[in-house]
Amino acid sequence: MIDFTKFAMTPEAMREFFEQNDFTRYLKDMNVPGVDPDALMVAQKKNMDALMEANAAAAAGFQELFQQQVRIFEETLSEAKTQIEGMAKGDLKAPDPDAQAEILRTAFQKALDNMRELAETAQKTNSEAFRIVSGRVEESMAELKDMVDKLKG
Repeated sequence: MIDFTKFAMTPEAMREFFEQNDFTRYLKDMNVPGVDPDALMVAQKKNMDALMEANAAAAAGFQELFQQQVRIFEETLSEAKTQIEGMAKGDLKAPDPDAQAEILRTAFQKALDNMRELAETAQKTNSEAFRIVSGRVEESMAELKDMVDKLKG
């Protein structure tokens, strides 16, 4: 008997679960007219494959997002270090309002650009995972329609 309390709900574990258990046997024992147990299992395998692919795409995208965040953090630290070194050397001159405004404008624009880049990466990641899963849902619906058509015919 299957112990569902010890079953980890990850796509990898689910795939392993379906590979280790012959559900076609249970479906054949039920002897439902017009239901092809092998076709159902093939469809389930395709579903698991799509989930695995979507997870891989999401993981890769979030890895890219993390790398971008680290790069931005390192750039920010480097710029701060340069500013602090300039202060230590006594490079401070009388405050020039136009120069200060330009520094602020540049920093603000860079922050906006960084936020836009991170948002685009996250959106790309989500879109790719959605494309994979929605493509499989469409295939599943077509497979289900074919099964129903066979039952009718």
